[in-house]
Amino acid sequence: MAVYRISELRVLNEAELEKKLEELNLALLEEGNENPKKNREIRKTIARILTLKNEKKKA
Repeated sequence: MAVYRISELRVLNEAELEKKLEELNLALLEEGNENPKKNREIRKTIARILTLKNEKKKA
């Protein structure tokens, strides 16, 4: 599972962001407690996506 940068996420539309969010949530569930570093990166990327969705909603 790739970790996305904010610049990569800004060019996506709402539907694509939602799809990435679902993929990341699924990856987080599959990882479990096997790799804490990867889990942290996935959670950070989820937070980035949620922040972008919130910014787009307010704009």
